[in-house]
Amino acid sequence: MLTNCGKKMSSDHKDTSNADSATEDASKGDKWPEPVLQGSNVDAQKKTRKIYQRKDPRAVERANLLNISKLIIKELLDSSMSHGRMLDDDHVPLQQFFVVLEHVLRHGLKPKKGIFSDKRDFWCVLESIEKLAPEAGEITASVRELPHIKTALGKARAWLRLAVMQKRLSDYFKMLIEKKDQVLSEFYESGAMMIEDEGMVIAGLLVGLNVIDCNMCIKEEDLDQPMGVIDFSLYLKESRLNDDVDSPEVESVEGKAKMATILDQKNYLEELNRHLNATVTNLQQKMESCTATNALMKEDLAIAKNQILQLQEENELMQTEKKFLSDGHKQQLEAAKQDIDIERETYQTSRAGLDQMCADAKKKMEEETKLRLDVEKELELQIGMKQEMEMALRILEKDIHEKQDTMISLRKQLDEIKGINLEMYQKLQACESSLNTKQN
Repeated sequence: MLTNCGKKMSSDHKDTSNADSATEDASKGDKWPEPVLQGSNVDAQKKTRKIYQRKDPRAVERANLLNISKLIIKELLDSSMSHGRMLDDDHVPLQQFFVVLEHVLRHGLKPKKGIFSDKRDFWCVLESIEKLAPEAGEITASVRELPHIKTALGKARAWLRLAVMQKRLSDYFKMLIEKKDQVLSEFYESGAMMIEDEGMVIAGLLVGLNVIDCNMCIKEEDLDQPMGVIDFSLYLKESRLNDDVDSPEVESVEGKAKMATILDQKNYLEELNRHLNATVTNLQQKMESCTATNALMKEDLAIAKNQILQLQEENELMQTEKKFLSDGHKQQLEAAKQDIDIERETYQTSRAGLDQMCADAKKKMEEETKLRLDVEKELELQIGMKQEMEMALRILEKDIHEKQDTMISLRKQLDEIKGINLEMYQKLQACESSLNTKQN
């Protein structure tokens, strides 16, 4: 199991299985060199210096960050196993892990020109993860809502701590590394650690953090402070500086230390192997479900093919029956067609006669309608004249009555005048008689 895991990890970076012993023995490739060489071989020391002088500084930086990342993750796993409790903000290896992770993310980051100086923050890199994994949007939204964090570096630190607590940091790093051509090339320069092969190794190392339980209070921590410094004194041993000590006791101590390192590495690789086995188990379950679904789809396809064959046979039978019936009924169809033509002609002739009759009847009806309208108009005129005559008769009757009343009143006045004349005449006769008597 240990050999297989080592072979898998060697494709990402050379000799990653010997990462924990890199600070004790002479390193190869991109690893750190031994601080003090054994013995007094000055020529070998000069050759080593020339080799490292010819190396790319970016490659050396990547190797240094990779090795210190291995040491810190190993120390973090060892401390969590030894303590057997949940890690918090005060845990020193956890603090150093976040410092190293910030250095990894800042390595080779393209600078953003500011007013006073260049700004290098990797918050924009972490924000781009929500485009690859929608579930990361919850972490990003939570970080944006924190009121006490003002800077982009503080937001990035809060994001990393939340991802570690959710045990999804390795998954997010893996997504970034897989999409580095589309995402990371926009933010990092060539030779950056996230773009090179070391980025994949870091993503593999972060898988071991899934066994750690962390509880960090982000709301009360000051995350806007400047960049932290890596404390190398926690990972460098004093015994490495004592080159002259070559006793069996020292060798036994070194052997025990190497054995402990190998055992720790074995435990880490076994944990990684368990994680890979769980992934393989999940993939096998998915493959079994896909196989079952494929079998069901094959059965449905076979049933559909049988139904298609049956329908094709029925169609062929219907076509043969139609062919046999068409020859026998062809003459009948022709006779029926002739009968239909005859009936159509008779219908057309009868329809023409009916149309003529209908036109005549319509014409007569229009004439009668016209006559009726004329009669109605004359009737209306007669009714109007009658009403006018009645109105005139009423007016004449009214005038006659008024004249009769006038005549009666005039007769009364005439009678009164006659009475007055008679009285006057009588008075005149009396006056004349009185005069006559007076004259006599």
